[in-house]
Amino acid sequence: MPLALYALTVGAFGIGVTEFVIMGLLIDLGVSIAAAGLLISGYALGVVFGAPILTALSSRWPRKTVLIALMVIFTIGNIACALAPTYETLMAARLVAALAHGTFFGVGSVVATGLVAPERRASAIAVMFTGLTVANIAGVPFGTWLGQEYGWRTTFWAVAVVGIVALAVLAIFLPRDEQKPEAQDWRSDLATMARPQVLAGLAITVLGYAGVFTVFTYIAPVLTEITGFSASAVSPILLVFGGGLIVGNLLGGKLADRNLDRSVLVTLAVLTLSLAAMTVVLDNKILTIAFVGLVGAAGFATVAPLQMRVLQKAEGAGQALASSFNIAAFNLGNAIGAWVGGIAIEQGPGLAALPLVAAAFPLAALVLSIIATRLDRPSPLGQHASA
Repeated sequence: MPLALYALTVGAFGIGVTEFVIMGLLIDLGVSIAAAGLLISGYALGVVFGAPILTALSSRWPRKTVLIALMVIFTIGNIACALAPTYETLMAARLVAALAHGTFFGVGSVVATGLVAPERRASAIAVMFTGLTVANIAGVPFGTWLGQEYGWRTTFWAVAVVGIVALAVLAIFLPRDEQKPEAQDWRSDLATMARPQVLAGLAITVLGYAGVFTVFTYIAPVLTEITGFSASAVSPILLVFGGGLIVGNLLGGKLADRNLDRSVLVTLAVLTLSLAAMTVVLDNKILTIAFVGLVGAAGFATVAPLQMRVLQKAEGAGQALASSFNIAAFNLGNAIGAWVGGIAIEQGPGLAALPLVAAAFPLAALVLSIIATRLDRPSPLGQHASA
């Protein structure tokens, strides 16, 4: 893999820490669990709205310039988080940081696939998204520990430093664009987004990731209040989650390069089963740790296949916009999952039932994937007629 691809990975690492570190700080922010969970939903909604808007506004910029500008926004947002005097201003600062997220991964996915041979495109996306997984195995546990020891503001200062480093790496190692992207007709972009298979891919992404975040938004209180771990044990257990993300992410990329449709179906099925089974092991500390890793692996094994599927169905005009919309779809799933999880805690079956509630989402995604895959195949009658 070219060195420029790993520059994208560094940027993904910084964004990943900001997105996920809140999970480990929920019990340290001085507000209710559900209110703290909304900081994840708010960030996710910032991605949802920021991705299409910034992608459209920057469509004629050189892609290297776009990625560098996004890291500047990201860094400013995290500095604002560190300085936020109230919960409301912290939420606003999270929204600023979130604006960079969707377009970075959307444009970055297109750049990544252009750096490698066609048969390695899904693996290239997986390598870029490894930044997110490394953020979870290293950045998030460290950020959680840092916040617990020195206050949550320290965590955001550290993330701002990561943003500055990522900015420098992107500036140095990303190749300069030989020419500006051609102006896109917004009508052709919208036509791409309106393709049934693109819309189906976005819906599958939303549903699949809603399941992951229904549980992992509230993983700290689940571990401490249900399984009985101490607060200091949360960071080491998040290392297991991060390890699962790395394994699942790289495996998902390889599976997608071999058979894209099958990889989507298999990863969603494994995620559904893992979440459902996790419900019955929460009273066992060893099994809970194992399932934290398993659900992490299953959840991130879906990322490269789902992203590659949307890129494939949007081939041609509007591909960067479709890619950014799919990143927004991941985060819309995050927001829905955090919201549904909060309702389940306060008005529903409670913390202990979160994995079972979560399993309904990837199950629905799996059903939709099966339908979309069958509709995408030419009918035998059509094949016969064309022959």
